[in-house]
Formats: sequence, C-alpha cells, structure tokens
Amino acid sequence: MNKSGTVYLVGAGPGDANLLTLRGAELLRRADVVIYDALVNLSLLKLAPATAEILFGGRRAKDTQDNRPDVIEQLIAKALDGKTVVRLKGGDPYVFGRGGEEAEQLHDAKIPFEVVPGVSAFAAVPNYAGIPLTHRDHCSQLTILTGHEDPTAKDCPVNWAAEAKNPGTKVVMMGTEHIGLIAATLVTNGMAKTTPVAIVSWGTTGRQQSLTGTLADIGDLAAKTKLPPPTVTIIGDVVKLRKKLNWFEQRPLFGQRIVVTRAREQAAELAQQFTELGADVLEIPCIKTTPPSQPQHLLDAMLELNSYDWLVFTSANGVTSFFEYFFRAFKDLRDIGGVKIAAVGPATAAKLRDLHLQVDLMPEEALGAKIAKEFNKFETIENLKICLLRAEIANPDLPKALEELGAIVDDIPVYQTVGEAPTPTPASDKLLEDGADWITFTSGSTVEHFHARFNLPALLKKFPQTGLASIGPETTKALEALGLKPTVEAKHHTMEGLVAAVVKRKR
Repeated sequence: MNKSGTVYLVGAGPGDANLLTLRGAELLRRADVVIYDALVNLSLLKLAPATAEILFGGRRAKDTQDNRPDVIEQLIAKALDGKTVVRLKGGDPYVFGRGGEEAEQLHDAKIPFEVVPGVSAFAAVPNYAGIPLTHRDHCSQLTILTGHEDPTAKDCPVNWAAEAKNPGTKVVMMGTEHIGLIAATLVTNGMAKTTPVAIVSWGTTGRQQSLTGTLADIGDLAAKTKLPPPTVTIIGDVVKLRKKLNWFEQRPLFGQRIVVTRAREQAAELAQQFTELGADVLEIPCIKTTPPSQPQHLLDAMLELNSYDWLVFTSANGVTSFFEYFFRAFKDLRDIGGVKIAAVGPATAAKLRDLHLQVDLMPEEALGAKIAKEFNKFETIENLKICLLRAEIANPDLPKALEELGAIVDDIPVYQTVGEAPTPTPASDKLLEDGADWITFTSGSTVEHFHARFNLPALLKKFPQTGLASIGPETTKALEALGLKPTVEAKHHTMEGLVAAVVKRKR
C-alpha cells in the first residue's frame, strides 16, 4: 500500500498576496495539488509548480449549497494517492475559516496534516483601512465576533445584548447582510448611537472599499451603498483615527483593476509595480517564448562571431535565448570576442550587464530609424558587419535602416513568440465576468495573442470603461490594426514608462 501524502491547511492571508507567510510560500512551491477558496488572491496560485493540479474548493456568496464535504473528500482522496496537498484558505484557517472542522476530519481519516497560520482579516483589514484595533487613548480590549447570523434570532450564537455592555473595539466578521440589525441591537441594549463604525469590503486588495458612520446610521448607509462581501466591520472609538491613518487607500492606483499580458516568467515584475501602487492586478499571460523554428541560422552565426563588428539585442528575451545557445557551444564568455554590443532599452542593457558585458550603445526607443540614428552618432557603420539578434517575426524597419547607412546586416532569429494555450484560469474568468480598468500591452505580440483569445474589440464593447495602455509605437500599431487606439502610450518605452503613463491617466 502506498504511503499517504500530507495535507497542509495554509492560511493565505486576507487578500494582499504579500501577506502570505514564508512557510505557506514554501509549501505552495512543492505542492502536487492546490485546493483554494474564493477569497484567496489568485496570484498566489503562480507559486505552485506548473505541473500542480489546481482546484477550486471554496464557496461564493451566490452559491445555494455548501460544497465543503466534497472538499474534504478531495483532500482525503488526493492524500491517499500520496500527493502533497495544499488547502489554501483565506485569512487564517482557525479564525472563522472552518479549518478546525477540516483538520478533525483529516485526523479521523488518519491523514497526516499540518496547519499553517495566516494573517487574519480581523487584524489586517482594519490596518489597511487606517484603523488600529487598540490604542492607548481609546481602548485596550478587543472582541472578535461573527455577524453571519440574524442577531434577533433565538438561536443566534452571539449574545449581542451582552456585547453591547462590553467595552473596547468590536470586529464583526461576515456581517454584510445583518449589519443594520446588529447596530440596532447594540443600541437597544445600551451602546451609544454615536459610536463610530466602519465597514471595509474586500480589504487589503485593490478592490477595497470603506464606509464610515455611527451605530445610528450605518444600517441605512450600508443598505444604500451596498458594499459587496466579504466585509469586516469595526465598531469603536478607534474608527475616528481613520482620517489620520488611512495609508492604503491613498495609493495612486488604488481601486484600479489592471490586466498584465506579459509572458508568465516576466509578468511578475510589472504586476508588482502596479500592486505597489495599490492596483488590483490580474495576470493573464498571452505569450511565451520558444526556440526559433530554424535554430541552424543562429548556430551558424555563432561560428562566425569574430567576424562581426556589432551584436545588437532588441529585448531581454533575445539576450536570454542567445546566451542559452552560446553556452551550449562555448565554455568561456571570452569566446564572444572583441565585438561591440548594442542593447535597445534599459531592460535589455541590464540583462547584458548581469553577464558582466559592457554595453557600448543603448538606444532607448525601439524604432528602426531612431536606432540607426544612434548608431550614426556613435560611429560610421558603413561596411561594418552587424548581427541583429531578435525575435523570429519582427519589424523589418531596423535592418533596412541600418543597411541604408551602409552596414552589412545579418538578421538572426534567436527565439519566437507564440501564444499561450487559451486555457481558462481564475484570472481570465474574472476578467470576462467583471472586466478591468486597464489592459496593458508590452509588445505587438501581446496584442495579437490577447485578441486571438478574448476578441479585444468585443471585450471593450462589453466593458467600455476599460483603457488600453501601450508600451510604445510598435505595440500601438498592433492595436491600430484592430481598429483601436490606445488610451495611453508610454513616453519612455519601458515597464516604468508604461506604469507612469497609467498613473498619469488614472481612470
């Protein structure tokens, strides 16, 4: 009989992916199976190996039945198959997360398990709304309650009449539907009508919304505003500090949902920049790089490296792919010879410098005429031999512009860009269901492959509020080929330039 695998009940934190614990990240990286809840930040699923089985095991508010018994069956079945199973749960598994119930059933089934604590929403969400739960000048007692049940019901598990007489801060979890009744019950049983109240929806994420009032009016305000669950409600004098301490909602892209379409291995850098500015990011990789269809051209060029005066790289992908082939053929970086090196853009130059290679020329704009102009400023390239190392399908303007200056150009494909498999993912499902404020494109190929998967004009018709952000002229051309215009085009054709353009034109 095969040895049973282990189930890890991992707290994913309240929504901000950066609040996942190191232990949680470590377990995700070696998981065979990940079963996640509805409140888990979808970007955390990227930590799992590409071979991991990803299963949704939560419950959404619109669901009429609880499917948790099926989740337990899955956990047990996968573990009995010898799998390492991560049960990824929003917040902390043991704080209103039913983790204790799942752990009990795993114990009864004799399945090894470990529980990894997570940052609970009861602490993190008030923090991100600018509300400390305790404060020397306001309170030194904290009570955490569930608001899931009708407070007027005879079988309500919370004694709200008694809670009305308890001092300190009250944090109510899952109280979206009943907050008006809860407030009225507290007032009826002696709490002051003027007691400050804050409700925070989707806390710690770019979708966070906050509403403040008092016990007297919070019910009416909540009914009018209709904040979506999940919510955390904070009741007490500490709510008054929100005006001073509200740091998270002041970020420049707070409340913006932004789609990143870069290749999977490169998306994290851009996504992190947007996340740091407060955005809710959906990573939907639409392209990936693969070896060129005819690598022999590259292999032949490598045998003649000493004959070239210049090597020209137009992207970081080109650098990575070229040197993968280079180090298969040569053992020593010095075999590259005394050739000069040009890199288009700072990201490409940085990739070369990581290899301790000096970049002799760095045109910032990826336009053929401007690159040729930069060469002409540096030195005459008449009769010089240039090896242009770039994507298999690329704009012909650059080699043409260099040849017009008298250069002898070998245009060598070092990789090709192809579309990612159009497999539905939680992020793509969310885009199709709710739309986005921005879709960002970092190359013409991201436009083409995104359109092939989602039909970009149709998507914009469905969600007309969506803006298109282009990294530069070549990307804009691809949008124009679809009859579209970018809402913004980066002034500097870099990731930083793209982010700056979106910030400047926040929708």
